[in-house]
Amino acid sequence: MLHRIISQAKEHPSLIPLLRIIGAEDAAAALYVLHLELFNPDVSWDRKEEGKDSEPWDKLGPNDQYKFYSVNADYSKLKK
Repeated sequence: MLHRIISQAKEHPSLIPLLRIIGAEDAAAALYVLHLELFNPDVSWDRKEEGKDSEPWDKLGPNDQYKFYSVNADYSKLKK
């Protein structure tokens, strides 16, 4: 399949910018999903049972940043 894409890009050079844009969008989507998996408190990769009643977001303090973008909060000025 990759060979076919490369051969068509050689035949039609105008497809190269389109393929670059699509590749960049795919990479951005993959990085965003990775960000959600690693930094979102709703996702728990911890298999340890520290307590049956504990949830992943219980470990976050009031000054921890867990949102990708927040309009109202400036996390750099909060005390740690």
